[in-house]
Amino acid sequence: MPVARHPPNEETTIHELASRLRHLPPSCGPVRLIGVDGHAGSGKSTFAGQLATALDGAPVLHLDDFASHDALFGWTGRLLSQVVEPLRRGEPAAYTPYDWHARRFGAPLPLPPAPVVLVEGVGAGRRALRPHLAALLWMELTREESWTRGQRRDGEEQRDFWAGWVQAERRHFAEDPSRPYADLLVRQLAEGYEVLPGPANTVGPDQVFTQGDGPAAVC
Repeated sequence: MPVARHPPNEETTIHELASRLRHLPPSCGPVRLIGVDGHAGSGKSTFAGQLATALDGAPVLHLDDFASHDALFGWTGRLLSQVVEPLRRGEPAAYTPYDWHARRFGAPLPLPPAPVVLVEGVGAGRRALRPHLAALLWMELTREESWTRGQRRDGEEQRDFWAGWVQAERRHFAEDPSRPYADLLVRQLAEGYEVLPGPANTVGPDQVFTQGDGPAAVC
């Protein structure tokens, strides 16, 4: 996916990106599923919200609604059965969001087949989902910086949860990395975002890259 080279500007960058995404071929029935992945605390939700606005209110699926205390990364089956399969058939989907306070899944929420649907969360680019994505975006922030931001955001009351989360996220990306397959990298700047080609578009036959979740080593 080509990216225009110009001085980054939040409004311009996001609206140009939205235009490019709209023109991608559908990837899941009539829907263009767009994954927004990155480490916890990397700014995925904020960016996905702004991108959804630029896409005229595109739906945003938060993977926090599919994960649970008992299965931080064991949500693939629910996402495929509740969302991906109905959308592939061109039918409305419905999913049951997890309530992190009540520790149970709630009432179903509808999801009609929109032209673009954003899937935001850690693991949005996992191998089981990639075949259904029109594009994968990766928030380009190191895991240490991301986790520091996330823990500062959530406060002391979430300290124990974060201790378990960090280990779970390490294991997940070690076994199923997303960044090497990202079409675009999204870097947050002091003002706005910069969107750059990702490893999926820049690694050629004479290059090698690390199969990890951090900045790739290319030689």
